[in-house]
Amino acid sequence: MTDPSHIRDEIPAGVVCLSDYERLAQQRLDANAWAYFAGGAGDEITLRDNRSAFDRIQLLPRVLRKCAGGNTRLELLGQPFTHPILVAPIAYQKLAHPGGECATAMAADALEAGFVVSTLATQSLEEIADAAGQRRWLQLYVQADRAHTLDLVRRAEASGYEAIVVTVDAPVSGVRNREQRVGFRLPADMCAVNTANYAVPPRPAATQSLAFDYFMAIAPDWADIAWLASETRLPVIVKGILHPDDADLAIGHGAAAIIVSNHGGRTLDTVPATIDTLPAITVRVAGRVPVLVDGGIRRGTDVFKAIALGASAVLIGRPIVFALAVAGPRGVAHVLRLLRDELEIAMSLCGCATLADIKRDHLFTP
Repeated sequence: MTDPSHIRDEIPAGVVCLSDYERLAQQRLDANAWAYFAGGAGDEITLRDNRSAFDRIQLLPRVLRKCAGGNTRLELLGQPFTHPILVAPIAYQKLAHPGGECATAMAADALEAGFVVSTLATQSLEEIADAAGQRRWLQLYVQADRAHTLDLVRRAEASGYEAIVVTVDAPVSGVRNREQRVGFRLPADMCAVNTANYAVPPRPAATQSLAFDYFMAIAPDWADIAWLASETRLPVIVKGILHPDDADLAIGHGAAAIIVSNHGGRTLDTVPATIDTLPAITVRVAGRVPVLVDGGIRRGTDVFKAIALGASAVLIGRPIVFALAVAGPRGVAHVLRLLRDELEIAMSLCGCATLADIKRDHLFTP
C-alpha cells in the first residue's frame, strides 16, 4: 500500500509527463503493491513490448493546415465524449490510495473521461457511481454462477452504468513471477467487495489440474457473450481481443464494441503488443462496431497513433494508478489532462483539426 506519511494529494514539483508519476510511485508504494500494479506475466516481454511498439511507429506531419477551432470530440455507443481517453479497469485501487476507485472516479468525471470500474474494485459499484459522473462502464468477469453474473449486471444497470465490458482474456491468471517473489497478498481489511459474498466452486484435488479441471471448467465461452447480450439493455463490449477472427466472433455474438487488449501483459507473456495487432483487427471489423485499444500508452502521440490505425478511443491503466498513489485524485486528473493536451498538440502539428482527420498516412512507412 501507499505509505500514509507520503499522502499529500498534491502534484509534486517537476512532474510533467506520465513517466514521472511511475518513477515516484515506485518510491511511494510498498513492494507488495508495486509488484501487483507494475508487474506482468512471465519474463514481462509483452509488458515491455506494449510500450516499445509505440516507439517504433513514427509520425509524418502535414503542415500549413487550418486547425483553429479543432476539437477531440467523438461518439461511442450513442454517447458523446469530449476526448478519446478512458480510464481502464484497475483492480484493488485502495492498494494505491485510501480513496480507492471513488477518488479515480471523481478525477475522471472532472476531466470528462470515460471510466471503467473493475469487478475487483475495493469499493461497491453503488459508492463508485455516487462519486462518478456519466460515462461510467462496468468491467465484468463472468462468474461461475450465472446468477452472480446477473447480480452484478443488474446492480450496474440500477446504478446508471452505461455499458458492460466483459474481459475474456484471463480465464486463468497469468504466471506473475514478480508477484510470486514478493508473496503478493491483499491486506486483511481489503477485498473485492462486489463479489465477496459469492460462493466459489471447491478447488480440485491435488492430483487434478488447477487450470483444466478448475478454472477452465468454469470459464465462459462465446455462448455466454450471446446470453449476456440478451439479458441486459446495456451494450456489451468484449475486452481482450488480439485475433481478427475473434473480433468477428465477438460481433457475431452480440458485442457492441471490442477492446484490443492483452491485459497489460499480465496474463500470457510473449503475445504481440496491442498496437501491432490493432491494424488487422480494425480492417476486419471495417467500422461495424467501435474498436478501442489499451496497453503501453504513455503519450498523447501514442493516442494519435492508435487512432491513425483505426481505434476509436484508448484506455489508460497503470499511469492512472501510479498517479493515484503519488497525488490522489489530483494526480489522476493531471494524467488525463497531460494526455489530452499532448494529443491536441500532436493533432495540431500533424494538421488534424478533429479525430476524423487522423489517417493512416500520418504514420511514416519507410
